[in-house]
Amino acid sequence: NFHQEFMRGKITLIGCPKLDGVDYSDKLTQILTLNDIQSLTVLRMEVPCCGGLEQAVKTALQKSGKFIPWQVVTVSTDGRILE
Repeated sequence: NFHQEFMRGKITLIGCPKLDGVDYSDKLTQILTLNDIQSLTVLRMEVPCCGGLEQAVKTALQKSGKFIPWQVVTVSTDGRILE
């Protein structure tokens, strides 16, 4: 139910901090600043490199000055929701 639970009716951004080799926080800051975003969910895998996504969102929220509800959902390598 991945698409139905986390993507249907929502804007989805996908990235991989390890393979993309960029700092997402600047682009995310622009997105947050220029749009009326009501909430944000970071869906990440349990592998350590995905922590970069969580950190980028945290940095972007701080830089944007917006206080919106956000959560982190962690998926195990076998597809289970951990958090």
